[in-house]
Amino acid sequence: MPSAIPRGLLLDLDDTILDDSSTIAECWRQACEAHRDQCAGLDSGVLYHVIRETGEWFWADAERHRRGRLDLDAARREVVGLALARLGVDKPELAAKIAGVYGREREAGMQPLPDAIDTVRRLREAGCRLALLTNGAGAAQRRKIVRFGLSDLFDAILVEGEVGYGKPDERIYRLALEALAVDPQDAWMAGDNLEWDVAAPQKIGLFAVWIDGTGKGLPPSSGVRPDRIVRTLSELMK
Repeated sequence: MPSAIPRGLLLDLDDTILDDSSTIAECWRQACEAHRDQCAGLDSGVLYHVIRETGEWFWADAERHRRGRLDLDAARREVVGLALARLGVDKPELAAKIAGVYGREREAGMQPLPDAIDTVRRLREAGCRLALLTNGAGAAQRRKIVRFGLSDLFDAILVEGEVGYGKPDERIYRLALEALAVDPQDAWMAGDNLEWDVAAPQKIGLFAVWIDGTGKGLPPSSGVRPDRIVRTLSELMK
């Protein structure tokens, strides 16, 4: 493992700097409960479980994932609509309402991960050139970036919906390296996604750090081997 901070660092956003996942279950429960009286007699708990099952199916497919993350509102409406259909309910307007409440609750509850933004500042102050690489729609990701004051902390910000491609496309890592004016052997990539933030950047020579936020370790079936594993972004400074 390199002993010093690299010349360049490519960082993921969601579940690396911002807590994007911990409120998912509670937000879906709130959205289902808020529309309990409109669910044609369905138990809100049953609807919640079917939505979660449908969501797992939807996001498991790479092409649906790519399409869905570029228009989260539409993807969430589709997931809820499919879940309602499985329960014998054909109400597109209800699906839109439930998905809308969920989306608003997710956005309202989003917060930075502990010490993550301070760590980015410290890395910058230490002379590390920084690039933010995030998948998703331009407007949605930019709202997060502006809301949490991240714009001035990075030398380059590359958003999938703005660039036209994103992780794990090799071009996005090369574009970031070009923007930072560093070679792959002088840079790291850090993030929580084993494919996007570890396996893909390793292929072009980057040192890849996996952020295992849950502390569960590598899945037994995973063939990906990170160069370093940490629990939080702040561990990069240790």
